[in-house]
Amino acid sequence: MTRAPSATVRDALSVSLTVGFYGVAFGAASVAAGFSVLQSCLFSLLTFTGASQFAAVGVVASGGAGLSAIAAAAMLGTRNALYGIQMAPLLKVKGLKRAAAAQITIDESTGVALAQASRGTEAMRFGFWLTGTGVFIFWNVFTFLGAYGAKSLGNPASWGLDAAVPAAFLGLVWPRLETTFLRIVAASAMVFALLVTPWLPAGLPIIASALVAVTFGWRER
Repeated sequence: MTRAPSATVRDALSVSLTVGFYGVAFGAASVAAGFSVLQSCLFSLLTFTGASQFAAVGVVASGGAGLSAIAAAAMLGTRNALYGIQMAPLLKVKGLKRAAAAQITIDESTGVALAQASRGTEAMRFGFWLTGTGVFIFWNVFTFLGAYGAKSLGNPASWGLDAAVPAAFLGLVWPRLETTFLRIVAASAMVFALLVTPWLPAGLPIIASALVAVTFGWRER
């Protein structure tokens, strides 16, 4: 087995630790919304998709029905199916390994894997597995810590945790904006997401901003 580039290891661990640490915020928010520590931990263990988890907890916290919470979480979770379609030809796994890959096919593992394209296929696969596994471990550990210590934690935003995930992705995406065209696409998607944020439920502005990239890609082609 070839040795993974140190840059791939750095990308994977920096993203997995940063994003995993954000699980503290989810654990605290989940308990504040009325979920028990056990329910919060099982939510992270079995569902394992941060945006969907926050959406469901947010709906419950605002007094919404259980079906509404499930619908919101499911809507946001559909993006992982698209990631799976993109990653399957790269990973080429079967059986239990395929099930494990499906569980950790998330924004972060897909993002890090694709960011390794210039380093080769093996680096992309390694980045996917290391990032996905790392986020899974750290997310669940910190979910428990956040849920268990929710009463003493206070407002998660006061710890700066609300900026952890955007900062991680900014660091990952920034080096890939190598041309003026890509910078314009990124800036346009950001502006679009900010404009629709007051009108769309949490999490959906990011998904909707993909329309900007699709439009630019179509016009460029």
